[in-house]
Amino acid sequence: MNASTNEEKLALELPLAGMTCAACAARIEKQLNKLPGVEAAVNFATERATIRYATAGTTAAKLVETIRKTGFEVPPATLDLAIGGMTCAACATRIEKQLHKLEGVEAAVNLAAEKAHIRYVPGLADPEQLVATVVKTGFTASISSSDTRAEEKARKLAVYQAELRRFWISAALTLPLVAQMAFMFGATGDTNSHDDVIPRWWQLLLATPVQFWIGWRFYVGGFNAVRGGAGNMDVLVALGTTMAWVYSLVVTVADLHHHHVYFEASATVITLVLLGKILEARAKAKTSSAIEALAKLQPQTARIERDGKLVDVAVATLIPGDVFVVRAGEAMPVDGEVIDGASSANEAMLTGESLPVSKGVGDKVFAATINGDGLLRCRATGVGSHTLLAGIIRLVEEAQGSKAPVQRLADKVAAIFVPVVVAIALLTFVGWWALAGDFTQALVNAVAVLVIACPCALGLATPTAIMVGTGQGAKAGVLIRNAVALEMAEKLQVLVVDKTGTLTEGRPVVTDLVKVGAGDTAVLLQLAASLEQGSTHPLAAAIVARAKADGLALVTPQNVTTTAGRGLAGDVDGRRVRLGSVPWMKEQGWSASEAEALAQAGRSVVAVVADDALLGYIGIADPLRATSRAAVARLNRLGIDVVMLTGDNAGTARAVAQDAGIEHFEAEVLPGDKAAAVNKLKAHGRLVGMVGDGINDAPALAAADVSFAMAAGSDVAMQAADVTLMRDDLGSVADAISLSRATLAKIRQNLFFAFIYNVLGIPLAALGMLNPVIAGAAMAASSVSVVSNSLLLRRWQSNKD
Repeated sequence: MNASTNEEKLALELPLAGMTCAACAARIEKQLNKLPGVEAAVNFATERATIRYATAGTTAAKLVETIRKTGFEVPPATLDLAIGGMTCAACATRIEKQLHKLEGVEAAVNLAAEKAHIRYVPGLADPEQLVATVVKTGFTASISSSDTRAEEKARKLAVYQAELRRFWISAALTLPLVAQMAFMFGATGDTNSHDDVIPRWWQLLLATPVQFWIGWRFYVGGFNAVRGGAGNMDVLVALGTTMAWVYSLVVTVADLHHHHVYFEASATVITLVLLGKILEARAKAKTSSAIEALAKLQPQTARIERDGKLVDVAVATLIPGDVFVVRAGEAMPVDGEVIDGASSANEAMLTGESLPVSKGVGDKVFAATINGDGLLRCRATGVGSHTLLAGIIRLVEEAQGSKAPVQRLADKVAAIFVPVVVAIALLTFVGWWALAGDFTQALVNAVAVLVIACPCALGLATPTAIMVGTGQGAKAGVLIRNAVALEMAEKLQVLVVDKTGTLTEGRPVVTDLVKVGAGDTAVLLQLAASLEQGSTHPLAAAIVARAKADGLALVTPQNVTTTAGRGLAGDVDGRRVRLGSVPWMKEQGWSASEAEALAQAGRSVVAVVADDALLGYIGIADPLRATSRAAVARLNRLGIDVVMLTGDNAGTARAVAQDAGIEHFEAEVLPGDKAAAVNKLKAHGRLVGMVGDGINDAPALAAADVSFAMAAGSDVAMQAADVTLMRDDLGSVADAISLSRATLAKIRQNLFFAFIYNVLGIPLAALGMLNPVIAGAAMAASSVSVVSNSLLLRRWQSNKD
């Protein structure tokens, strides 16, 4: 929202969607101007409405509502915020709750990534308002983008280093207290002995800076949480350690020698929690290592042609159309198209495919891929945030910021966790004091309950696994759009595959040259290719390509005529040549037995006739990809039933299915019927995935429970898909399913650890079986163990079941 005060009116600019002509713009303008105090102008070309309105009579929400009632939309905008100060799942839940109170706002806060992904309706909310809301909730917030990544990393590093310094100071102050406790236990076997090695006033001096300087962050975080009407880990730590410190202070000041002091408990708990946070931060940094590695691949400078000379400039200054030069072994600075030179490129960092890809004039090159042994001159086509690399990073970050359905239970528990724990601690205190008559023991057990309870592990269980999983997917050329798709892929039972371009290469090639009589197959091919030179039909292109590959000299045909559905004729080198289909052959009275055999084998057959004599046949097919059969077998081992859809006839479909090892297929399926075929499979109650590459696959992709699109396919297919496969290899679908299962297994393990830890730990503490120091150490270890378990996903490898 671009709003500024102008006397009594505000100015507002809104994006619009759904307009098809100038009349639409006029209709919106008319409806808006009916509102009191509104002056509106709608620009059809820019699809924006410029509005001035008086706040006394109209609100921004009313303007948006009017546009919607007129039949159009104000499309939502997205924003990512980098958030600082979160300590546990309750913090993330509280931020989400406050953001959701804003009209037109949907937010998902990722504790592990320390980011919020927000969708909002311009006019109802704006970036400044969203940032202010987070800040008001008690956290820091700034707008996050690819341009701010380095700044965010530097800020996190500075915070980490400051926390590390505080930890070492805290450890130095706490160590004497811990040593005393260990000495007393070693000497008497009782940590509650009243014979202090360190005078209590010295203990107070050591523990107080730890409690109120090092531990001040817990008081601030706890205060902000309570002010916001919720609780978090900070509340538990601050409450538990303060109880122990205040009790110890009273005993010390009142000189009650017969009572034990617990300065070592309060100081040690704070130190251990701080250590846990530092280890957690280090582990969390590794969860996004795949994205960091991708971001580092793009070079910072580029060598471009300017005024006839080569000059080095910053990559950020390049614009589309600039000509850049890449020498052997260098990384491509931006996306581009080769205009001169020949080489190969290692695109493994984008596709996961280790084999180099040949590059020549007209071929595309991508930022961060490595040039081989040749020199390339390229024209920039995609720069900045518009490169393929930037798109991959953006897609993975969006997936990492999304929430999986499996996380809902953890979110619900986190929302009520702290109040429940405080209630249990209070009951523990009252119960022990009332039943055992021991105030000190009651206090110690209540403190143990407060410090062992850990909502952090619950909050980290899902997002850390998703971050590592999606990062590993990106390295393998599998880009997962969101966590929902990641979870659904694990449960797939049926995978529908389009034949052309998915199972096959997507380009027909000549597979058979069959001569009749004493003819020569080279003459057969040369005559057919010469006649087909001017045709744009895919079969014609295959014949011409084969002739050129065989080094045959083609001549220009004369008097070429075409008969739809039958073939074409013309004069080639003084001979009357005709090319025709099998039905045409039969009409001419020629035997078509050999042609029919080719057709049954899945070939498209072209008959070649010269001077009314049948020379032979050319068999053409779209060859199966070299990896398709192995990929289908791997999918079957994963328990996936593969179903092929194709518009080809039953004979061709059967031949391709047999070659690929597919049992179930449907032939002669029109493009518009693919979605219906997917819905028919879903009607049996099974989860269905769909993989395709063309524009005509988009409706079927949208109908599937999980959709996969080949990156070499159309943009429409990729936009409709949940998972984009950077390699044209069906094996990538198996990789995606395998990765999904590995990630969900880690999530379930993490949630089990987090729940069982609290389910067992809190009762043990309430029963007096855990010392607060041990409880604090266990709490710190729980978060670290969950993150570390997620990091084990980095062992996952593609092409392995």
